[in-house]
Amino acid sequence: MIRIAAVGDIHMGPDTEGTLRPAFDTLPECADVLLLAGDLTRHGTPEEAGVVAREIKDLAVPVVAVLGNHDHHDDHPDLVMEILRDAGAHILEGEATVVTHGGHRIGVAGTKGFGGGFVGRCAGEFGEPVMKEFVRYSRHRADGLRAALEELGRRECDVRIALTHFSPVPDTLAGEPPEIYPFLGSYLLAEAIDTAGADLAVHGHAHSGTEHGRTSGGVRVRNVAQPVIGRAFHVYSLPGCDGSPPGDGPAPSAA
Repeated sequence: MIRIAAVGDIHMGPDTEGTLRPAFDTLPECADVLLLAGDLTRHGTPEEAGVVAREIKDLAVPVVAVLGNHDHHDDHPDLVMEILRDAGAHILEGEATVVTHGGHRIGVAGTKGFGGGFVGRCAGEFGEPVMKEFVRYSRHRADGLRAALEELGRRECDVRIALTHFSPVPDTLAGEPPEIYPFLGSYLLAEAIDTAGADLAVHGHAHSGTEHGRTSGGVRVRNVAQPVIGRAFHVYSLPGCDGSPPGDGPAPSAA
């Protein structure tokens, strides 16, 4: 059994430093990897990124992350990524990585993603240049995710996970105002996941959403925004070489 710990939208700042580390220190007891689904900071400042970095530095399990919209707000996403990478995290944007823990090879493909909406109620690449740019940006993020998942399909790994900030499906947005669904995710991400294949999709962003969802192709989707899961992280189990059935498991509560 491969155990995936995940959380997003931790929105850390100087006043929350140290609040997650006690729970993160328990990860070797219950998980093989920690996935961070974006919005790790409040405003994307280097100071806030440093708080996150100290929270995850020298953890006993691999850490893989994507950035969220908050992490871009200060217009220094590259610096935020650099600070987190210096702390040992794998930060993905249209990229794939394979991490090893407990004898398992865990493949993760990641992108922030973007909005645009879902089938039947989505933005189209038509009209004003700014609208075309919006949709092209979302499509580019989805194309990067698909390419990264396809890369994992050519590599030796036991499971493939799609890690995003924006949601690939509307299911996990239930509880949010329907009017803002187009700003919370895009069907293009789900298309990429179903086309390339994945064993699990994890995202954040929708603080008032719902944890459980599924793509039209049957891939399990989990909204791990901390306000949704109500804890420091949640653990999802995937079958490994032993063929154990998938499941969702408990994890420590957030401090």
